[in-house]
Amino acid sequence: MKTLHRRCAGLDVHSDSVVACVRLTVRTKASHEVRRFSTATPDLLELADWLAAQGVTHVAMEATGIYWKPIWHILEGRFELVLANAAHIRNVPGRKSDVNDAMWISDLLAHGLIRASFVPQRASRQLSGVHRWR
Repeated sequence: MKTLHRRCAGLDVHSDSVVACVRLTVRTKASHEVRRFSTATPDLLELADWLAAQGVTHVAMEATGIYWKPIWHILEGRFELVLANAAHIRNVPGRKSDVNDAMWISDLLAHGLIRASFVPQRASRQLSGVHRWR
């Protein structure tokens, strides 16, 4: 299968942590590096810096409740972001773990297999007052 994004990341988002998997493709070989971050703002900024240092261009995450919003806010503008409906990217049943989920999301993103959910532009969100981004 053709790789569309050679440097991308998948995030498995929880209320208190984020598991990030960076997928790097060199020629035809893909490698994965996984790290866990807390959802505190300094740690999310560290996540963004780590992704940038890895040369990541695209980042995908599941729309998990409201937990994805602060992460989106911090990463927005630095990376091409994809918010995925969890029902559309379900992993195969079996050995489910945060690391496996993050790797699965990064692999799907690399091959262009994630249909992005709609997220209004930042200016529209601020004008509408629908979402609180603190």
